[in-house]
Amino acid sequence: MFDPKHPPQSLDEIRTLMAQLPGVDAESQAAVSTREPQLTKPAGALGRMEDISLWLAGWQGNSRPNMTRPRVTVFAGSHGVCAQGVSAFPVEVNQQMVENFINGGAAINQICKTVDAELRVMEVALEIPTNDFSQEPAMDDEGCAEAMAFGMSAIEKGIDLFVPGEMGIGNTTSAAAIAYALFGGEAADWTGRGTGIDDETLKRKTRVVGDAIILHKNQFHDAFDVLRCVGGREIAAMAGAILAARYQRVPVLLDGYVSCAAAAILGTIRSDALDHCLVGHISAEPGHKRLIEKLGKQALLDFGMRLGEGSGAALAIPLLRASAECHNGMATFVKAGVTSRDA
Repeated sequence: MFDPKHPPQSLDEIRTLMAQLPGVDAESQAAVSTREPQLTKPAGALGRMEDISLWLAGWQGNSRPNMTRPRVTVFAGSHGVCAQGVSAFPVEVNQQMVENFINGGAAINQICKTVDAELRVMEVALEIPTNDFSQEPAMDDEGCAEAMAFGMSAIEKGIDLFVPGEMGIGNTTSAAAIAYALFGGEAADWTGRGTGIDDETLKRKTRVVGDAIILHKNQFHDAFDVLRCVGGREIAAMAGAILAARYQRVPVLLDGYVSCAAAAILGTIRSDALDHCLVGHISAEPGHKRLIEKLGKQALLDFGMRLGEGSGAALAIPLLRASAECHNGMATFVKAGVTSRDA
């Protein structure tokens, strides 16, 4: 079983954790299902909000789901594949943006203040780029496991929702390579403009993604090998955090393309591995919608965003809070003295 005080040291240890995932709290969900028809509204009138309150209860292990302490964590990492000219921004933007997060100047800072969510920033060996995966595996087994274990430390006791965000110039190239390796199709199906690259750079980026999968495909024994070969440390950290959240009964609200690519690593290993996750929004990155469909999810928002940082998912936090508050705070027909349909 997962022990936060003794993080895994290898991908094989993480594979063992994947085989022992805890399930949903059926008793908490049963309590919600019993209370829901008694509330002062027609059956099903709150639509997906009712599904969300049931989901929150089951994965928090609480018949009265909470949304009082949501947290967004931005994981920042550096990608060696940037040497191939796949991004519109230079790699020094990584550290500059981390400082911007810390100083409160980024979009995610403003969104978190607006939706009353905590914000944390975690640098995942930011000063050391991964290997250029167009030439060699991005990480070795130990390094990938170390990044995942670091991400696991983000799940602290007392938070009741976790939003994994990211910052890493070049990480949509990694996300595209992960999605292509896991789900097939063509490299162009999964490769988009990311930070706003021009046509020539998009062609180069697509070629890098396609060639990388050819280069590494003989090492792809499972999704963790895909992560090791073409992922990034911040992507590995997000995957680790999502896994740790499952063990510590913290529901997860996924963000954009890179966040969902991290989740897809786990979802490909086990079909039920992402049952404790919802998707906050559909980004403008073309592969994201396709990836959400592959994960069997339905996003809550579609605002055409493509910023990362956890920003789109953070905007959806009020929907989850409202779902929890409606279930907990609404009067029953009996208490309100309202005649029910079945009276």
